[in-house]
Amino acid sequence: MRFLSGLDVFTGDRPWASTLVGEVDDVTVRVHWTDAPYRWHVNDGAEVFLVLAGVVDMHYRDAGEEKLRRLNAGDACFAEAGDAHVAHPVGEARILVVERRDSV
Repeated sequence: MRFLSGLDVFTGDRPWASTLVGEVDDVTVRVHWTDAPYRWHVNDGAEVFLVLAGVVDMHYRDAGEEKLRRLNAGDACFAEAGDAHVAHPVGEARILVVERRDSV
């Protein structure tokens, strides 16, 4: 059994740095720290994105149109394989991400 604490205050040495919480079969569970946007991308597998601390503006495309949803601490989103999206933190944020180990 492994216990982790302080993940809501974890800070990385660069934006989108992460610490591994654990793995379930071929799925990783990580906490990311960031203070800068990621990049537009499309995952080849599903992804769960849960804001632990901070605020994140999730930009995504729906039928070719860019949309935005603000996620506060405690909010989550589920991206299906093929969903184009990019996360823009508002200040610092800590995010729990669950995705396939080799997801691109």
